[in-house]
Amino acid sequence: MATSKVGFHASHELYPPSVLLELARRAERAGFAHGMCSDHFHPWTERQGQSGFAWSWLGAALQATGMPYGMVCAPGQRYHPAIIAQAAATLGEMFPGRVWVSVGTGQALNEHITGDPWPPKPERQARLRAAVEVLRALWAGETVTRRDGPVRVAEAKLYTRPAEPPPVFGAALTAETARWVGGWADGLITAAKPPADLRQTLDAFREGGGSGKPVFVQAAVSYAPTEAEAASAALANWPVCGCQISELEDLPTPQAFARASAGTTADDVRAKLRVSADLRQHADWIRQDLELGVTRVYLHHVGPDMPRFIGAFGEHVLPVVG
Repeated sequence: MATSKVGFHASHELYPPSVLLELARRAERAGFAHGMCSDHFHPWTERQGQSGFAWSWLGAALQATGMPYGMVCAPGQRYHPAIIAQAAATLGEMFPGRVWVSVGTGQALNEHITGDPWPPKPERQARLRAAVEVLRALWAGETVTRRDGPVRVAEAKLYTRPAEPPPVFGAALTAETARWVGGWADGLITAAKPPADLRQTLDAFREGGGSGKPVFVQAAVSYAPTEAEAASAALANWPVCGCQISELEDLPTPQAFARASAGTTADDVRAKLRVSADLRQHADWIRQDLELGVTRVYLHHVGPDMPRFIGAFGEHVLPVVG
């Protein structure tokens, strides 16, 4: 029987949306219980080659499967928060209890397209907090007007709302950001890390106000019949794992990421991602997350042959974790 704690991450950077939809169906049939997707305007590198619109795809995925879904978006620059509020409310009304929203301060890669300056992190954090306040006010049925501050709104009201507003998760890569997120978010989403580092992030979130709130982990993994094939495919598909957090936030184009990640090696990939041909090792990694109190683990396969990954994990990993 499939675990209820493992989800499937749909990477819009790596697959066309039509292919991702079929992969999501396949993942559900294999036993994955939850779904989430990326929300990019550009892929990280041109070699990845895709960048479908997450909100269009989510409506199709929620209809095509029975899984709940969420995404990580950055309201405030590319998206006005009132538009995110309306999009999530519409999905939530059609698919009650199956939609969650995660928000972060974003990356210049996607947000700079508006032509507005890319603000430093403190300004982006202030903007995000203001955006979350707007989301929640609109979902509560309020008419929202804000003339001052980092987010401006004029007489906005949502007339189509779900019975229950979507939970708002905060996205954090560092313990410092996780502590900040703990004070205002309904939960945390973070990237997979070695157990000691992940524990530090979770502790910071809980100490900052997140005690008792759910935690989601997105784990980038690569599985293949051999270690060499798993590492080689991960390096080709996800070289940006070798970039620094500041680069992930501030580089503006896929071409800039290609240059910044040109020196990433297979050893770097093995150090940053969960790369293994051993399904028992993959199961152990998930168990370690869950033992730390993680609520759900979303598997983001960056290796070769996604159908093979889904089938192998559905048969050998999902039944033994959770």
